[in-house]
Amino acid sequence: MTATAPYLSPPAHVIADDAEALAVAAELAERFRHEAAYRDAERRLPEQELGELSASGLLAVTVPAEFGGADVRQETLTEIFRLLASADASLAQIPQSHFVYVNVLRLHGTEEQRKFFFGEILGGARLGNAQSEAGTRHVQDIRTRLEPLGDGSYLLTGTKNYCTGALFADWIPVLARAEDGELHVAYLPRDAEGLTVVDDWDGMGQRTTASGTVRLAAVRVPADRILPHHLTFSGPQLHGAVAQLLHAAIDAGIADGALGEAVAFVRTKSRPWFEGVDAGYPEAFDDPLLIQRFGELAVQVRAAEALLSSASRAVDAARADLTDDTAAEASIAVAAAKVTAGKAAVEVADALFEVSGTRSALASHQLDRYWRDARTHTLHDPARWKIQHIGRHTLHGTRPPRHGLL
Repeated sequence: MTATAPYLSPPAHVIADDAEALAVAAELAERFRHEAAYRDAERRLPEQELGELSASGLLAVTVPAEFGGADVRQETLTEIFRLLASADASLAQIPQSHFVYVNVLRLHGTEEQRKFFFGEILGGARLGNAQSEAGTRHVQDIRTRLEPLGDGSYLLTGTKNYCTGALFADWIPVLARAEDGELHVAYLPRDAEGLTVVDDWDGMGQRTTASGTVRLAAVRVPADRILPHHLTFSGPQLHGAVAQLLHAAIDAGIADGALGEAVAFVRTKSRPWFEGVDAGYPEAFDDPLLIQRFGELAVQVRAAEALLSSASRAVDAARADLTDDTAAEASIAVAAAKVTAGKAAVEVADALFEVSGTRSALASHQLDRYWRDARTHTLHDPARWKIQHIGRHTLHGTRPPRHGLL
């Protein structure tokens, strides 16, 4: 499927504060939970649900107060993502880049750029992303180019892959290099001439993120739609920590959702093992071996959530007093949370079948989506390198590098 028309967002409610943001997120998560398995099974893209998300005002909660937003704490934003991911991990991943590029506007937008785009976002507009490229040497090898024209505008040419959110976006931030090789972000309207979004994502998990391809065929970009992203990494920064923390929240949400499904299945559908019955435990949920296993799984989920909360507070603290040291502490805290949440997501989603028994493997129950989502999403960036940075910081006091994946 190739889409060329924009998805226009509805007028949005403006959320007032952190408490309202969390209440709205919890309500939407419960609503989205009911059809999540069917969206996955049928690969039914969540256009309607994203419209509800925009209309709710949640996508504008990090707009600075001076521009009319709630400017919520990082801890609140992280919990919003965890709640949504516990219901539908694909749906939760779609706005991850939205908040990343709202943050870029906050950091590097001119007064006019921020006024314009924050107004759009408060009105319900969604930002997608077009940053990763396939076939390059590594993830930081960006080959999409901004070429200057004589009238002060630019031409943008390239192909982007894994563009989560682009299909449903009103604006698509595109990561590109200028003539001097420096990274910039160009914010393109979804219906820009020469921009094509292709729904060709075929992952085994996160099936309804529509993380497809964006093709840029000499797209003209006005200068006032371009921001100097390379400046993000010229000093202490939280760009990577914030982006990774939202991914960690998605993993923690998957783990929580899988544990909840296991509890419900064992309590309502599982038969007891005959040896348990002979030992005096007539119901599966009374089996002491199952109780032990559920305790172990609950510890994993709680550990992931605790580290997620701790990392969120570290980001909030660093934002209030940003130095090389506070930025490093925040990045290390986020790395620990990401490693733990990713492991919990995969292991709890796998254990869902172990504790629930043979019937849980029936396709009609659709429980495999948790493992498929966890296994797919945790491939986003390798945990082994995060552990290396944690170890170097612990043993040698080495600050982690400044980039968008840590």
